[in-house]
Amino acid sequence: MSTQDFLLELGTEELPPKLLKQLSNALSDNLTKQLTELNLSFDKAETFATPRRLAVLVRNLQLQQHNQTIERKGPAVNAPEQAVAGFAKSCGVSKEDLTQKDLNGTDYYYFTQEKKGLKTQDLLAKVVDTAIKKIPITRAMRWGDSDFTFVRPVHWLLMLLEGTVVKANIMGLESGNSTRGLRWTGEQEFTIDSAKDYQKTLMDKAQIEVDFDLRKETIRQQVNQEASKKGATAVIDEALLEEVCALVEYPCAFSGVFDERFLQVPEEALISAMKAHQKYFHMVDDSGKLLPAFISVANIESSDLSVIIDGNERVIRPRLTDSEFFWEQDKSISLAARLVKLDSVLFMKSLGSMGDKAKRIESLATYIASVIGANEKHSARAGLLAKTDLVTEMVGEFADLQGVMGGYYAKNDGEDSAVATAISEHYHPRFAGDTLPSTKEGLSVAIADKVDTIVGIYGIGHKPTGSKDPYALKRAGLGLLRMMIESESQLDLLTLVHKSAELYKFDDVLAREICDFIAERLSAYYQEQNIEKNIARAVLHSTDDGITMPKNYIVYDWHLRIQALNAFMQDENAQSLVEANKRIKNILKDEALQETDTNFSTQYDQNLYDAVKRVNTNSNDYTIILKEFLQLKPVIDDFFDNVMVNDEDLKIRHQRLKLIKDTRQAFLSVADITYLSK
Repeated sequence: MSTQDFLLELGTEELPPKLLKQLSNALSDNLTKQLTELNLSFDKAETFATPRRLAVLVRNLQLQQHNQTIERKGPAVNAPEQAVAGFAKSCGVSKEDLTQKDLNGTDYYYFTQEKKGLKTQDLLAKVVDTAIKKIPITRAMRWGDSDFTFVRPVHWLLMLLEGTVVKANIMGLESGNSTRGLRWTGEQEFTIDSAKDYQKTLMDKAQIEVDFDLRKETIRQQVNQEASKKGATAVIDEALLEEVCALVEYPCAFSGVFDERFLQVPEEALISAMKAHQKYFHMVDDSGKLLPAFISVANIESSDLSVIIDGNERVIRPRLTDSEFFWEQDKSISLAARLVKLDSVLFMKSLGSMGDKAKRIESLATYIASVIGANEKHSARAGLLAKTDLVTEMVGEFADLQGVMGGYYAKNDGEDSAVATAISEHYHPRFAGDTLPSTKEGLSVAIADKVDTIVGIYGIGHKPTGSKDPYALKRAGLGLLRMMIESESQLDLLTLVHKSAELYKFDDVLAREICDFIAERLSAYYQEQNIEKNIARAVLHSTDDGITMPKNYIVYDWHLRIQALNAFMQDENAQSLVEANKRIKNILKDEALQETDTNFSTQYDQNLYDAVKRVNTNSNDYTIILKEFLQLKPVIDDFFDNVMVNDEDLKIRHQRLKLIKDTRQAFLSVADITYLSK
């Protein structure tokens, strides 16, 4: 089978940096999907992306489809002549060209045709056109007087099969073998002679590294080298690094400085200004303190780098001056004085203002503090003031500083340090892997805030679906569970949700539904720890009927059960006990139990009764309980091997039904392990 490398490059105006990887991957996925559907094999597809180009190199693409034998089944041989003639006509042949075959004892007419595979070169124009059109674009642009749309105007199209141009006209562009370099230096247009040499040619001719990941690592190295020259450490935010990589084709890192007076402003505000507006990396000294310097990445190597450095230093100065101004202005009004302004800030339609939310957080934080041992007064104060920085100038300019600036302003106002810290951390954890609040007061406010958000938004009908969660309630639920587990708190989730629902005046049924929604997020939490999701389900459904959630809604207690059950399932005898529980559950399903005595008729009954009684199911050490359950295995096996539960003697039957019911109840003190049946 003959193969050749195929190269596609679509040249554009500067693409949106935050979308570059997404666009690149979509083009590659669409292209390979089209090729696969046409039964064209290939080894792999390499993806390339720079601000001005999206490219895919398909290695060892099959040059022609395989021939196909097409067979169509027609009417039976004894069918009316008109039906046979109609079938032959639909196949474009006469009746004499049809063949006959037996199928389950009946002869049918068949039409068989050998379809020659098409040349790949003849298919690629449509394949590429479809691949480009199927790239998901939220806001497409139209340019000039054309009818074409794309995320940015397109300017050139390169399509090569090995070294031969694949002729096509897509979005008004004639395909060729020419590409473009940098706008202001070097060869601005040159040819690619061979598909396999694409990456090397761009580097040799224009010093452009088209591989996104390689270019990103080059930038990382350059930034670290610049910091090293200053005797400092560069703080590299991965999201910023990706964005910078999507902004430059020929990276050249350099460093600059700014006035030390700006260090009087909270460093988070300076960092946010540098990152958000200028895409700068900041540097810290050995103690982690912010330095009055930055690192930027130019898109060209300058013969006089000082000009670029000077220009960037002049640009950053007014940005930092703005931050300084916001800081001084905001300090002049206390957070408490800003509370009245929250009444005019909408939290969400039907849920009142941010002022209303602040009062609810205050109430919930007070209750939570009483349970987890935090200072109730400080928790309540932090809860009330937590959202006041939303009406400050600084947060109005840099939304990512919510909470952080509130902590600084609280310190400036003379609030207790516990209050300030709780305010600064109350949005934590903000994402997977983020840190939890470092104080109990911070936990109180953070838990209260997330519970209030989940209950309120869910309560007015905005329930997440499998594919849509516009208000990130699943993420909030996961963060809430993380805090309750990792802080080892004795908070009862159901009680907490009920209290929040009461503040909204929601009914108890809705509160229970919201609580179950939050509990279901446990599966995602434990998946990250490689714990099977059914282990969490087994714990959450540890009730008599195995359907409703447990009466005990202390999340940390669930955690202890899940950890113990996960260890239990590693034992080779565990699965036998799972199946025994399933058998018991099935036997009891349609049985009505009656009161009975314990004067058993066999030693097997007595042995099971005594063994179950010895298990201390009132202990909170679930690991020990489950180890005791393992000791029940031979007793349970003997019982089922030697007696019949549904004995003809009604007294014996009811004794044994009650006995296996008690056995199941013992297991349910930890979990319903029937969920772990294979």
